[in-house]
Amino acid sequence: MLRLVAERFVVAHNPDPDSRLPYLLRVPVDGGLVLKAKDRWPATARVFCQQADEAWPDDAAVVENLAVRSCQRRGVAVDLVLDRRQRSRSQFVFTTLKGGRPAVFWQTPAAARNARPGQRVPSRRSWGQPALTLAADTRERYGYRFARQQVAVEKHPLRVGDYAVLGADGEPLAAVERKSVANLMTDLVDGSLGFQLAELATLPRAAVVVEGRYAELLDAAHVQPGFVLDLLARLQVRYPAVPIVFPGSRALAEEYTFRFLGAARTELAPPDEETR
Repeated sequence: MLRLVAERFVVAHNPDPDSRLPYLLRVPVDGGLVLKAKDRWPATARVFCQQADEAWPDDAAVVENLAVRSCQRRGVAVDLVLDRRQRSRSQFVFTTLKGGRPAVFWQTPAAARNARPGQRVPSRRSWGQPALTLAADTRERYGYRFARQQVAVEKHPLRVGDYAVLGADGEPLAAVERKSVANLMTDLVDGSLGFQLAELATLPRAAVVVEGRYAELLDAAHVQPGFVLDLLARLQVRYPAVPIVFPGSRALAEEYTFRFLGAARTELAPPDEETR
């Protein structure tokens, strides 16, 4: 029998003869996540899994014991990268089925493509609640109304960002800072954007959305365009956790803000936590 190592991904036979899930998986995350699985690898189709109530059995009949390059939890998913040349990447997605039954789907990139993802394009109700409520900073003027997305907007004194989604404790889960192209260039040249990014980087998720196109930075007055682009590139490298996005227009910037904050709520809010 192969020796179980904590930093390895292990597949074993399920010792429960009555289970319809014939395999056990030990995923090296959260101290050792144990799942029951329908198959030993999601080749071309997603594999249905359930979290096991029992601990990993000491006498497990191990089928595979594989070295792991990376295993990280990212919101509702766990990304697993094995240390092998083929069939190395997979992902566990935690969800809730109809009736409230928890489930896990194990998928590879090929399996995800074959699962008809076009039928799961996010809509305004795709985050599991009737509507999304966003917090808008009390100092925000001429801001987004989110009328087309049918989003409720409440005024809050945000310490950072113009729009945010708040947890039940009132703290921001994620924030978006809104800028025009002219505002972005001013903040780049006077150095204030770096301080804003540093504060945004303290949040679990954050982004800067620019109401225009990247090419418009070439129209900077009184400064060399290359200088502005260099300043922006340095800050993007310095603060990689805070993307600076150029959707191209105010309407698309509003749409990006809605999508980003809605996705952040899904990823970061506990399933039983009511967000504000």
